[in-house]
Amino acid sequence: MKNKKLSLVISVTAAAALAVLTTQGALAQKKYDTGVTDTEIKIGNVEAYSGPVSAYGVIGKTEDAYFKMINDAGGINGRKINFISYDDGYSPPKTVEQVRKLIESDEVFLIFNALGTPTQTAVQKYQNTKKVPQLFIASGASKWNDPKEFPWTMGFQPSYRVEARIFAKYILKTKPDAKVAVFYQNDDFGKDYVAGLKEVFGDKTSSILVAEESYETTEPSIDSHIVKLKGTGADVLVNISTPKFAAQAIKKMAEMEWKPMHVMTDVSISIGAVMKPAGFENCEGILSALYIKDASDPQWKDDAGMKKFMAFIDKYMPGANVADANLVYGYAAAQTMVQVLKQAGDDLTRENVMKQAASLKDFVPDTLLPGIKINTSATDFAPIEQLQMMQFKGGQWVMFGDVISAEVGG
Repeated sequence: MKNKKLSLVISVTAAAALAVLTTQGALAQKKYDTGVTDTEIKIGNVEAYSGPVSAYGVIGKTEDAYFKMINDAGGINGRKINFISYDDGYSPPKTVEQVRKLIESDEVFLIFNALGTPTQTAVQKYQNTKKVPQLFIASGASKWNDPKEFPWTMGFQPSYRVEARIFAKYILKTKPDAKVAVFYQNDDFGKDYVAGLKEVFGDKTSSILVAEESYETTEPSIDSHIVKLKGTGADVLVNISTPKFAAQAIKKMAEMEWKPMHVMTDVSISIGAVMKPAGFENCEGILSALYIKDASDPQWKDDAGMKKFMAFIDKYMPGANVADANLVYGYAAAQTMVQVLKQAGDDLTRENVMKQAASLKDFVPDTLLPGIKINTSATDFAPIEQLQMMQFKGGQWVMFGDVISAEVGG
């Protein structure tokens, strides 16, 4: 009898323990915030589908197509992505309106890869107060990497400061006695680059940097600045200008037969918008840096990642212009977003998604250059901090050398 009682007690205890474990398992298994159910994850986005930078609209279209592909394959842990993307025309007041709509009316889980520095600055405080992830912003401003002040905001592509550090490292390595002149746009975009150069030049800045010349976007011509810079005797020009002014600078330098080492921001590497108008013969030898593959470049035809990208384009975006770098960019960003959601598992809280976004280790989207990996941590919200140098030769950009990390002192 005693044995029977004992076995009954053990059974009851075991059953109770099992019930507790099952309950704990269920609780651990599924934790949701607004915008998530057993079948859906609502992701918000604002994009410049109209207005002055509407060419970027293809990023949102690529991401929408990528999420369709994920949904067709069963979604993420059985949940389909509901991607809600609005046009803000690259206008900050419109951005505020659309982001409020996404958060307060559509009740999205997070906002992903929204475009633009001025537009995203307009909603950064609001989203951080609301604790809604402002994840993988499509902008090169370095201010998105500030986890202490803005724990709900993270950028995606290499920042302008990161690119400038890489330029500075390359200059120090190849021309240790360089006399550098920097020509930059007089705003946050330009100043970020100047700061990045100085971070790497360090205590050598005063001897290396012989001139800092800025221009305003309202100036019709920047020729006088280029004449002034030639007069400084600089043998390296770091040119931080947007496409129209970059083309003007290249032309003026050719006219004056000034041939310093010319390093140019990747904002102005477009063959159609900059190099052709400036004249290919005048662009020969210009240097810049890159982190994503060019889908129109035959060197990637047998690359496994590029094959996946091209298969995606054929099925989900037939007829798209693969020479447009915005497609490979949108693909890489969407693939990274999916990785974060996969890592989050069934703990789909906003806090955990930010935690996972800040725990990416050597993640390699299909369209990044070989050797470039995404890494983040609780104190580093800059996913991509490596680039490869390239040079303009014979009407095209040719990559060379090893991947360079932006780490100061690294």
